[in-house]
Amino acid sequence: MWLLVTWHGRISSLIIPAPNAVWTSFIDLLQNGYKGHTLWQHLWASLQRLFIAYFAAVLFAIPLGLVSGYSRKVRAIFEPVITFLRPLPPLGYYTIIILWMGTGNTSKIVLLFLGAFSPIYVSCVAGVSRVKIDYLNRARTLGANQFQVFSHVVLPASLPDIFVGLRNAMSVAYATSVAAEMVAAGSGIGWLVLDASKYLRSDVVFVGIIIMGVTGILLDTILLLLEKKVVFWEGKD
Repeated sequence: MWLLVTWHGRISSLIIPAPNAVWTSFIDLLQNGYKGHTLWQHLWASLQRLFIAYFAAVLFAIPLGLVSGYSRKVRAIFEPVITFLRPLPPLGYYTIIILWMGTGNTSKIVLLFLGAFSPIYVSCVAGVSRVKIDYLNRARTLGANQFQVFSHVVLPASLPDIFVGLRNAMSVAYATSVAAEMVAAGSGIGWLVLDASKYLRSDVVFVGIIIMGVTGILLDTILLLLEKKVVFWEGKD
């Protein structure tokens, strides 16, 4: 359909470039890069910020979410803050973060961290809340203490919900990463797309968008494969 729409210049290449023009632009970017950086450097700049922020969010959000789901007192402390931050669009408070931390990588990583934190936290709390009370009672009946109930019953039963949160957080963080680069950056796939659009380089814009989509699919696939390895019992009742 894309080929038919652009056949013989039926639509201006500024609006929709032909597939062969996009492919040629992709090869050119591979060979010559864009504005002093190779295509892989732009992609790595985006992924580096994403990975640092994402793994930091995983490191903090999973323990806090599990404990909040397990303890009403802890949940009462943190849930109002998360509930306030969760519906806010990350770019809405990005200007404040830039004022505090500048336009470097630190402000972008903090923004991505905040974007990824909430989905993971909420999924962890929901996962703990859905654990069947019978599982807990049986474990206690067999003599399990609080830590054993948490580590052997609550955590494994919550893993499916946790992975849902991890996948959602990756999507949110990646989308936020690209948007943040469009606001203040000098490298990255998002910056490449925005800069190319200023010069009406639709072919480069399409290359950037396709790379974003393919990268997002690959990241989600990696998380799905990890979920199948870790939560191998899910759906096998």
